[in-house]
Amino acid sequence: MVQFLLRADDLGYSEAVNYGIARTVEKGLIGSVGVMPNMPDAQHGLDLLKGMDVCLGQHTNICIGRPCADPSAVRSLLDEDGNLKSSRLYREAWKKGECFTVLEEMVLEIEAQYQRFVELTGREPAYFEGHAVLSRHLIEGLRIVAERHNLKFNHMFPGDETGDFGGTPVAACEMKSMEQNYNPAQALKEAVAKARTDMPNIFVCHPGYLDEYLLNHSSLTVNRTKEVTMLCDPEIKKWLLEQNVQLIRYDDI
Repeated sequence: MVQFLLRADDLGYSEAVNYGIARTVEKGLIGSVGVMPNMPDAQHGLDLLKGMDVCLGQHTNICIGRPCADPSAVRSLLDEDGNLKSSRLYREAWKKGECFTVLEEMVLEIEAQYQRFVELTGREPAYFEGHAVLSRHLIEGLRIVAERHNLKFNHMFPGDETGDFGGTPVAACEMKSMEQNYNPAQALKEAVAKARTDMPNIFVCHPGYLDEYLLNHSSLTVNRTKEVTMLCDPEIKKWLLEQNVQLIRYDDI
């Protein structure tokens, strides 16, 4: 039997994203949701999920919005307007083999987002990982804070076929949501066909609807709506059952 974990990232990104994620939990296949603790709409998203049986994780965000930590203590993470530096700047630095952040400041922000997560949810994150950034200091910072609080860090580095979740090997399904002609159902079926049977397989999704904030701040837009439709399609659920796929959550690992 194949174990498959369908994860929705970005709760809190915007109200429209929150509505899309909530629909995929209530009407669809999503059982694990990553919260962006620093975003103003995080509380709105959690309110939408209230009463739903869902596994919540910390989707640590260092590339959009304002920091949770004291801005004066994390200056290397911020632009001239006091916002977290963009993922584009991290990508450019990564290509050059550079790291413009200060590790100690990265740890402060990750810790502050962890404290905010606990404040918002009243619980520890069931899993702990990072949002959309290639950064050695982010990975190191997540490890440090996870060890400090005995949290299960899900380390799946972009491009790797396998990762680690709290010491348990996991398979990382290829993410195709940034492709122009993205077909979520086809991507899911291809992932199932390539799935490992000796470890859980994690398929990362970004379901959501569109609003002005998202359109102005994210390059991942229409494909989010496609994922909402796919994840709520009863035919997809039926197909997964026919393939003997067991849907799991992080707290099942």
